[in-house]
Amino acid sequence: MVYLKNFYFASGIAEDLYLNDIQRTCYDSFYPFMILPQKGIDEIEFKDVTILYGGNGSGKSTMLNIIAEKIGAERMAPYNRSNFYEDYLGYCDLDYINAQMEEKLIITSDDIFDYMLDIRRLNEGIDTKREERLEEYLDYKYSSYQLKSIDDIEELRKRNAAKSKTQSKYIRETLLDNVREYSNGESAFKYFTSKIKENGIYLLDEPENSLSPEMQLELVNFLEQSVRAFRCQFIIATHSPFILSLKNALVYDLDKEPAGPNDWHKLKNVQAYYRFFMDRREEFEN
Repeated sequence: MVYLKNFYFASGIAEDLYLNDIQRTCYDSFYPFMILPQKGIDEIEFKDVTILYGGNGSGKSTMLNIIAEKIGAERMAPYNRSNFYEDYLGYCDLDYINAQMEEKLIITSDDIFDYMLDIRRLNEGIDTKREERLEEYLDYKYSSYQLKSIDDIEELRKRNAAKSKTQSKYIRETLLDNVREYSNGESAFKYFTSKIKENGIYLLDEPENSLSPEMQLELVNFLEQSVRAFRCQFIIATHSPFILSLKNALVYDLDKEPAGPNDWHKLKNVQAYYRFFMDRREEFEN
């Protein structure tokens, strides 16, 4: 589903602003005005899946953040701004085909890392409370308890529950035993599946971080299903060959001069993988 059709960057006006008395001696950067003109790209046309590809420093994350801010996408983690960011956004423009999306969200690597840290803190808390739960279980299991009033019913229920369970089962159930079942990659994948819902625009900044190749392929499958079944639109910044291979994705190559659409299998990063494996193909055949 295409909600956002076109986005127009404020390229080409940085020099005018500089000459029209915006220059201040205390500023040594006009970010993001001076980034995108170097790429020669003023406009992006979107499909169901649009990918911004490029090496480090190519501007793909900057472009993604600009689009996210202009459309008012919800975001969790902060990002780099500058004194001229709001001015820049004011000169950008966009076209919607269907503005009836239910959600606009940007998901960054920092969001994923923060989520995994939360899981780690929760697990640390579980370790701290494990001994407390063991003592609680032994008390419930083997001590006698008399019901004295209606207020004691809940306490009696807990004690009866403990008597009907093994020690390990009681501790697992009271400590959210499912938390520890996921690796970092599985937790990252779970974050995407929990955040991406129906009828939304989702901007993903390098979603391959923390994901193994197998998990990246699972994410690709999930994103393709979300486009087909849940009417989602995705704008993705990545250099992962797995993410780049998303079906029918429109890929903008920011490493080209000027930047513009390119076939995913012709991209510099993907060609490097291809040459690497082709040079070693005999090892795979043995």
